[in-house]
Order: sequence, then C-alpha cells, then structure tokens
Amino acid sequence: MVAAIIREIELQKDEWNHLPINTIYFGGGTPSLLTVSELEDIFAALNTAFGIQADAEITLEANPDDVTPDSLRDLRNTPINRLSIGIQSFSEADLQYMNRAHNAHEARACLENALQAGFTNLTADLIYGTPGMSDEQWRENLHTLFDLGIPHISCYALTVEERTALAHFIQKGKSAPVDDVQSARQFDILVNEMQTHNYEHYEISNFCKSGNYSRHNTAYWQGESYLGIGPAAHSFDGERRSWNVANNAQYIRDIQTGKIPCEIEELTPKDRFNEYLMTGFRTKWGCDLNKIRDFGEAFGQHFIEAIQPYLDEKIIIQEGDIFRLSDKGKFLSDGIISDLFLISDF
Repeated sequence: MVAAIIREIELQKDEWNHLPINTIYFGGGTPSLLTVSELEDIFAALNTAFGIQADAEITLEANPDDVTPDSLRDLRNTPINRLSIGIQSFSEADLQYMNRAHNAHEARACLENALQAGFTNLTADLIYGTPGMSDEQWRENLHTLFDLGIPHISCYALTVEERTALAHFIQKGKSAPVDDVQSARQFDILVNEMQTHNYEHYEISNFCKSGNYSRHNTAYWQGESYLGIGPAAHSFDGERRSWNVANNAQYIRDIQTGKIPCEIEELTPKDRFNEYLMTGFRTKWGCDLNKIRDFGEAFGQHFIEAIQPYLDEKIIIQEGDIFRLSDKGKFLSDGIISDLFLISDF
C-alpha cells in the first residue's frame, strides 16, 4: 500500500504542478499504524514531486489504542506537527455503546502522552447525544479537554449509519436509539461551555483557542483546491471533483500499471453554488453575496428570495453582504442549507 501511495504521488505530480504543499493530512483508516520509515518515504516522495512548505501544517489521525509513549516520541521526530485524536468520550459506558476499541483510561493517557512527547498542536474529537449520557457527563468530557489545555476540539452529534453494528443493535432493540432533543440540548451546552472557556466557534463542529484553526480543513471550507492520495481519496481542482476507487486491492493493481483508478465529475455552476453554500454556512465567515453573484445574477436573486424566511426568524444573520448562521441555526444547519440549494441549473 505504501509503495502504491508513493507511486500515485509520482503519477499526480504533472497534473498538480501548481502546488507546493501548505498542509498534509494523514486520515482515514488508521494512519498511525504507519512506521516512521514508511512516513519518511512518503514525505520524501511528496518533497520530490511537489515540495512541502517549511511552515506546513502536517496532521496525523490517531486512535488512543494504537499509539504508545514510544511511538509518539518517534512521530515527534518526523515532520508531523499536529495530531488528531479520536477520543469520542471519557466515559466507559459511552465507549462501549459506540463499540470503540479503547477505554476511558487510554483516552486520557493518549492525550497526556502526546503532550509529554512534545505535541502542543493537538485536536481531539468528542461525540455527544449518546443514549444514557447525562448533561453533567457531557460537561465532564469537555472539562477534561479544557483541563489538559487541548487547543482544538471537534464535537459531533452521534449519528447512526446504515449497515453498521450500532444500526443493527438499535433495530433489534439491543441498543437505545438516538434522542434528537438530547442532542440539541447538549449542543447548546457545548456552545456555552466553549464560549466560557474562550474557544472560538469557527465551524459548526470545530472550536479552537486563538489562532489554532485547522488550516487543512479550513482550506476545504473556503473552497481551495486539494489533492487526495490513496484508496477512496477525493480531490478538487476548483472545477472538477475526483475520487479514487475504495477497494484496496484494485487500487494497488491499477496503480502498479501506471493508472490512477478514479472517477471524475465536472461541476456545473449550480454544483459550485450549492457547495459554496454548504461550506460557507458551516463557518464563522459565512457566505458573501458578492461571491454568490459571481455565479450569475440569477443565483443572487434565488439566494435573496430563499434566505428571507430565515432572516425573518433570525436563524440567519446578515451583516452587510455577509450572511451567517445564528447559534440557533447552527444545530439545524443541514436542513437550512439544503433549503437554499438550487435544484436545477438556470
């Protein structure tokens, strides 16, 4: 797999020669299982093909059960300068409900070990709305991260994906279903606690101390181009989106023949307009009417008409030409944004 990833980097270099690289994100699957030598081989290939900026943000996703004090110290000696750790909860009952491989002790120990290894740029994920999680337990989860001084925190409402073990257990009555009222209440607690502890709510699910935005994810939300390498990886060049085949064996076979196994979608003005709304409204920067009108005057007219009910209800706030979701609107963002979408091209 590592050899195929390196080969794809070589195959992509001519198509993406406008880089150098400002951010790198090792995510999906379990990239923390890569050895230091494998990571170094990937970095060497990236530097040869594109060049990595000296101040690039380089993030690696890790699960608490697959890193140790020794492996964290080894990672600290690579170019990786940011860790994203999937904590999910510090409650044993929550972790068991979500079928996580780590326990509550490992969740806290992982963060402490990362800090001791010298990683100061950390982000941790938490999930709220799990059945049985009290509001007090949710506050305790947040305060554990506050007490450790974690500078970036991502928080997501529990969702149940089809064809997962959790979905099966809920259907069979072996697990309690998700309570939307509980999730909405715990989202309000989240927003209030973050404000109290001086975290900026800069994206629907993301909070940070001053200056600690995720540069990589912010580039997605602001519509910048990105290159994805590996099985199921997505890329975007401003006008086209592509995605690699998800099957590992097929990916490796095709790459070995010099072919990148991907599908390509040409985005219409409607597609790009809808994506701008979807990403812009997720952030504190919101959507700019001037950028919407750049798609065409008809797009601006549609937007003004469609958004009016939400302005009247103060779910969306207007400041000059900038439109942002209110705190009330943030929990309802998916439904609101889809209501603003264009269904067909003009």
